[in-house]
Amino acid sequence: MNMANNTPARPKEIHATSRLGWLRAAVLGANDGILSTSSLIIGVASANATQASILLAGISSLVAGAMSMAAGEYVSVSSQADSEKADLAREKKELGSSWDAEVSELAGIYRQRGLDDILARKVALQLMKHDALGAHARDELGISEATAARPVQAAFASAGAFSSGAILPVLAALLSPAGVVSWAVSAVSLIGLAVLGFVGARAGGGALHGVRRYGSSSGALWPWR
Repeated sequence: MNMANNTPARPKEIHATSRLGWLRAAVLGANDGILSTSSLIIGVASANATQASILLAGISSLVAGAMSMAAGEYVSVSSQADSEKADLAREKKELGSSWDAEVSELAGIYRQRGLDDILARKVALQLMKHDALGAHARDELGISEATAARPVQAAFASAGAFSSGAILPVLAALLSPAGVVSWAVSAVSLIGLAVLGFVGARAGGGALHGVRRYGSSSGALWPWR
C-alpha cells in the first residue's frame, strides 16, 4: 500500500505580505476619501450653507477626488511600467549577446541566497533553459506576473477606493438634519475610519488597536485643523 497517496495535501498558505500592495493602496485611498470629503462638507456646513449646497460640495469632492486619484495613480504606475519594459528589453538584448555571462550572473544571485557553486549554476542553467527572460526578470529585476505594473487596473482601484470612503460623509450629510450636519459627518467619518483600520489590520495581520487609534485620532483632528 502506498502511504504517500493517503497523505492529505497541505492547504495553501496565505501570507499577509502577499496583500500589502493592494491593501496599502486601498486603505490610503479610502482614508483620503473620508478625510478630504468630510473636511470640505464640514467647512461648507459651518458657513451656514443650505443642505443642497453642502451635498453639491460633497459630491463634487467625491468626483474630483476620484478622478485626481485615478489620474495620479495611472501616471505613476505607467512610469513604473515603462521602466519595467525598458529593463526587460535591455535584459533580452543581453541574453542574446552574452548568454554565458548571464548564466554566471544568475548563478551568482543564487549563491548569495545560500546555494553552493555547482548547484547555483545548475539551477541557473535549468531555469534559463525553461524561460531565460522570465528567470532574470524575477530574480534579477524583481519583476513577475504578480508584481508587474498595471496602470489601468491601478487607476480604477484607486478611484474606487477613494469613492468608497468619500461616499460615507456624503450620505451622512444627505440623511442628517440641517442643524447637525457637521456633527453627523464627523461621527460617521470617525466610525468609518475605525472600521477601515480594523479591516486593514485584520487583512494585513497587524495589531488592531494601534491602527484604530491612529485612524480615529487623525479623523478627529483633520476636519478641525
